[in-house]
Parts: sequence; C-alpha cells; structure tokens
Amino acid sequence: MSTNFTVVGGDLRIIKLAKMLAEDGNKVYTYGVEKAEELKNIKNIEQCESIKKAIQEVEIVIGPIPFSSNGKTINMPFSDKEISIREMMHVINAKVLIAGGITPEVYEMANDEYIEIIDIMKREELAVLNTIATAEGTIEVAIKNTGKILQGANVLVLGFGRVAKIVAAKFNNLSAKVTVAARKITDLAWIEAYGYNSLDINNMLYDLKDFDIIINTVPQTIIKERELKHMNSDVLLIDLASQPGGIESKVAINMGIKFVWALALPRKGCTNYICKIYKRNNL
Repeated sequence: MSTNFTVVGGDLRIIKLAKMLAEDGNKVYTYGVEKAEELKNIKNIEQCESIKKAIQEVEIVIGPIPFSSNGKTINMPFSDKEISIREMMHVINAKVLIAGGITPEVYEMANDEYIEIIDIMKREELAVLNTIATAEGTIEVAIKNTGKILQGANVLVLGFGRVAKIVAAKFNNLSAKVTVAARKITDLAWIEAYGYNSLDINNMLYDLKDFDIIINTVPQTIIKERELKHMNSDVLLIDLASQPGGIESKVAINMGIKFVWALALPRKGCTNYICKIYKRNNL
C-alpha cells in the first residue's frame, strides 16, 4: 500500500531515501532539496515551493540527519532557502516527524504542536551502520586528499567512542600504523589491547609531528593553534565531529594545513536500512 511522505532538507542519505520511497510507489513531496539533481524528473516526486504546500497532504514528514546544524534552522544543504525550526514545527502541527539528532528544545516545540517525533539515530542498529559508513567514507577522504596508499601511513585517531573504534579498525585493516588518543585510563588500556598505539589526549603535543593523517571524532575543540604548530606541514586533518568540530579549521587553513570537515558521509547501505525501518513500522 502506497503512502504519502514529505521530505524536508537533508543530505545525500535523505535524497536517496526520497528517491527510494518514490520508486516503491509512494507519493513524495519535497521542500528544501531543489538543488538535488537525483530528484529531478522522478516519477512520484513533487518539489514544492512552500513548506506549507509540501506538508498539507501528508501525515508523515521526514527531516534531515542531523535535524539542525546550528540549533536554529533546518539542515538543508541542497537548498538556498532557509526555514527556522520553530516555523517548521508550527506547520507540521499534529503530524509525525521522523529525523535524526533531535535536541530537547525541539522535543519541547513538538510537544507544544502535538507532533510525534521519531529520532532515527536513537536506533542502535542504524547508529552502528552509520558508523561503518562514516569509517569507510573517511578512508575515501584520506586516499583522495593524500594521493597515497594507506599501508604504512601514520594515522592518529582522536577519541575512542563508537565512530573512533570503527575508524581505527578500518585503517588498521589496511595496514596503516594506527595510534588512538583518549583521556580515560580504561580507554587507553583497551586501545593497547586492540593492538594500537595509545596516547593521552591531554599530553600528546610533541607527538603530533609524527602523523601523516589525523582524524578527529571528539565533539569539542581540542586541536587549536598550539597543537597545529606542532604538526608536520604535509599532515591531512579530517574532522568527523559535528559543529563546532574538534579542530580550529580556519587556523589550520590559514597555516596551509590541508583540512577536510567530513560531515555526514553518506552511504547507500544506511539509506537502505532507513527505508527498511519505515516499511517495518508500516509508515
């Protein structure tokens, strides 16, 4: 049975999801994705000029992952338009919103507007798949921006959360020389147990010069001008953390250091899984 959906904003994961839903015979209204070439001239997809028109015929609204990058407006990288969270929540009134990275403030707004929220990123199985996608995307970014093979490369991963663990494992499997920096003594012990070199993240300043690639996963600024000055000039910095990120990017760029802020690295596997979740829940 076909369903009407509205897709508002989002990166390539949500763009691919909209296309997949349309190909399954569902009617998909879109707003804030007018620059997405993949959605042009696709059967069952209608691009709307206003958020109100996009939402009025549906009960289910699919938002971005993350829902907002700045806490004020909806994340719409494929659009020149801008819509505040408050405005969108008011238009959605009494419908279902499916998105990712929903903050407590958005939940409060949803409660005021009688909106049911499903935060897709709170599903553990999707979070794991998203982590794998991020790690594989990071490998692609590293190869593309160094022009070298990763075997033998000295790689430093900052942090030891879910993303960092998979990133370290993927680079280690490619025979890179992996070092992981963390704060907790227990994390440092596990890092060594996995066979990686370990660094205390609070005492790594004079070791930074040894790395070809430094990958940050810590969602707070830990690489500042002081740390950047101790890196070699050919280092590649990759920041996987959400805003404000863990690296002072402007300082790095001004110093001539190659920097890539690799947010929301999309992969079809995660998109397929999101689509399965909708079907499984009869959405």
